[in-house]
Amino acid sequence: MSHYFENDKNLKSEEKKIFVKIKNQEFSFYVDNGVFSKKGLDFGTRTLLENLEDIHGDILDFGCGYGPIGIYLSKALSVNVDMIDINKRSLSLAHKNSILNKVNTNVFESNIYENIHKKYDFIITNPPIRVGKEILYKILIDAKNYLKKNGELWLVIHKDQGAKTVYKMLEEHYKVRLITKNKGFYIICATNN
Repeated sequence: MSHYFENDKNLKSEEKKIFVKIKNQEFSFYVDNGVFSKKGLDFGTRTLLENLEDIHGDILDFGCGYGPIGIYLSKALSVNVDMIDINKRSLSLAHKNSILNKVNTNVFESNIYENIHKKYDFIITNPPIRVGKEILYKILIDAKNYLKKNGELWLVIHKDQGAKTVYKMLEEHYKVRLITKNKGFYIICATNN
């Protein structure tokens, strides 16, 4: 079985449009096979978006998928958001969805941070848990190198996916706070100090 962080050229495309309401704002998104949460906005991402605080400046949506995080932030804050993923189908959808929702985003391919050449005020992610612990930790720890001083990494992770362990690991590298817990999902903010 292929994963949403892989490029499976043999996976049949069945693109469809979904409609989502986030904080009283309506969005339309094209979704497809081989892309995370194609049935609709997943609960973890929704919880993350509904609990973000004081987001501004330069923003990176890491592992953007079809684009709900970056597109929501771009529309809500009227800012340009960089959106990266390794999955080409996700990138195509994120670009198409940015146009559909009339927002300014910069969508591009990057394997982890290899194509990132600047620092951000915020990196926001529903990280690809299925890449495994080693790569997941690399994504979260290396974010520090792409955050400005006092920049923040915001993420959502479920308790069954190791939220408590991830929280403890992040404390070794960042000033960490738990924003909220909702149905097992932890919203974590890690500040680069």
